[in-house]
This record gives sequence, C-alpha cells and structure tokens, in this order.
Amino acid sequence: MTPDCNVSISYHEVDQFGDSLIDILQLKTWIGNVVHREGCVLDILEFVFCTDAHLLSINQTYLDHDTLTDIITFDYSRENLLSGECYISLERVKENSVIFNQSFEEELHRIMVHGVLHLCGYSDKSAKDKKAMRDREDTYLALRI
Repeated sequence: MTPDCNVSISYHEVDQFGDSLIDILQLKTWIGNVVHREGCVLDILEFVFCTDAHLLSINQTYLDHDTLTDIITFDYSRENLLSGECYISLERVKENSVIFNQSFEEELHRIMVHGVLHLCGYSDKSAKDKKAMRDREDTYLALRI
C-alpha cells in the first residue's frame, strides 16, 4: 500500500533550474514512503525551490542568521501528523553537489530527505545526531524508486 502523498512542490525564482528536477510523482511517492516508514502520517508538506537570495532573506528574517544555507525547514507538525515547509536553495544544492562529488539530483534528494527527517523529529546539532541523520538519509536514498 502506498501512503497518501500530500506533497506539494513549488518554485520561487528558479527558472534556470526548473528542468533539472526529476519526475514529480516519483518524488512525491518516495517522500510519502519515507514519512510512512518513520511512523508519521503526512498532512501537508511543501517543498519550495528557490534562489540563494530568497533563502538568505528567510534565514535573516525568521532565524536571525546572516549565512547562506541549502535548506530551511518550518515544522507545523502536531504529534505524529507531519506538516511543514522545506525551502531549498537550488544554487546551494548545485554548489554542494560539486563539493561533495555528487550528481545534482543525488544532492537534491539528500537535502529533501534531510528536511523530512527534521520534521520527523531528527536533530543534527551534535556529532552523534549528525551521524544518525546521515545514516537515515543514506537508508532512504537507497530506497528511491
């Protein structure tokens, strides 16, 4: 049984990257399965792909950080009902894919599942937490359709 895939994917200021994304239905199904395997029920999850400038503005406004980042996740979940928004800078993803010697698609998927894992309750503040999160990311990347 495939879990309900109430996943929204939208774009903000990313015309130059729009054609680089893979099949949206595959992404929705994969993310839905990740949420299901983590024991959560998907309510609403939105991925917004944007530029560095847009994500920096969000980082400054809402988190009081003046740094570039690849993802900012806003968690609106209640108990195990997962709900949230993941803002992803495709410029950061592209640069990180070069730095980490990964394809753009692989790095994008890692960042997407990273945001989902935050919504499922994972943290990456300590070295131990970072390792646990990276292990979960690797597990779910291996399970893509």
